[in-house]
Amino acid sequence: MKAIAVQQGESVPTLIDVPKPTPDAGEALIRTLRVGIDGTDHEVIRGGHGGYPAGEDYQILGHEAIGVVVDPNDTEFEKGDLVVPTVRRLPASGSNEYFERGEPDMAPDGAYVERGIAGAHGYMSEFFTSPTEFLISVPDSFAEYGFLIEPISNSEKAIDHAFASRSAFEWSPESALVLGNGPLGLLTLAMLTEEFERIYCLGRRDRPDPTIDIIEQLGATYIDSRETPVPDIPEAHEPMDFIYEATGYARHAFETVDALAPSGVGALLGIPDDWTFEIDGGRLHTNFVLENKALVGSVNSSVPHFEAAKQSLAAFPDWFVDALVTDVYTPDDVEQAFETDDSVIKAVIEFDTL
Repeated sequence: MKAIAVQQGESVPTLIDVPKPTPDAGEALIRTLRVGIDGTDHEVIRGGHGGYPAGEDYQILGHEAIGVVVDPNDTEFEKGDLVVPTVRRLPASGSNEYFERGEPDMAPDGAYVERGIAGAHGYMSEFFTSPTEFLISVPDSFAEYGFLIEPISNSEKAIDHAFASRSAFEWSPESALVLGNGPLGLLTLAMLTEEFERIYCLGRRDRPDPTIDIIEQLGATYIDSRETPVPDIPEAHEPMDFIYEATGYARHAFETVDALAPSGVGALLGIPDDWTFEIDGGRLHTNFVLENKALVGSVNSSVPHFEAAKQSLAAFPDWFVDALVTDVYTPDDVEQAFETDDSVIKAVIEFDTL
């Protein structure tokens, strides 16, 4: 079968032939429909994130997928069921407490592998198998955009954890800021429109730009970081009750503290490269304490977050997902699919249709 992979020693993904997988007991065989491309895929290709499966000299990419069951293999699924797979799986060392209690997203490094990212092949192939406990049933209407459930689930978890950190007192947030106008930032912005009275999105692009058009059509205010850096946002606009960081720009983690309103919370999802720089640690510490602020880190998601993501995706207006997914490619167009420019918001590989 065809698969898109990065091979050791190479810096670009290629289309390769690999054997069609056979499901083990408790697994189903899935025919892949679509797989999204995101920043993590590019990090894996560059060798800056994740790692190859043990004993393999290539990594099949892709962790945002939607597919249809072709062989239920005596599981609870039926042939023709539409499913979205989660990402984390048990490592070769076997089960651990995180998976046993249904919280693989809380496992530390070394206690998991990730499909298409770290130590396990991904979904960017014509077929894949998965244990059924890691498959989320979705309606047929999700065949085109169901791959977005995975990135949405990451935001579901981050928002859930951020709100949980404020649950010990009366907290009525009104303003929210998303740092980053990439696909994850835009998905999160769309999620926040129902929760907050005023929403903002920070980016670094010149008009005209399709992401700015989406931001403003969602009713949010676009902030150009070149004109208004994060620490200046409270004076230029307002202090923020909630900030969602999706840039991977290390300074933003600390600048978020300055931009938060009293009792505000920031959720950090970006993963920066190593970078040493100076901060005023005493001032930040004081700001945390005297104004009851908080920062939470979040990565990955679990089955409940995927279930919540189904509701969020269903609530998005049709124009939004149509505008977000700008490029659809066949597997044969792999080289073009992984090219990036400002006209591309979200690219997807389409292996088949329902």
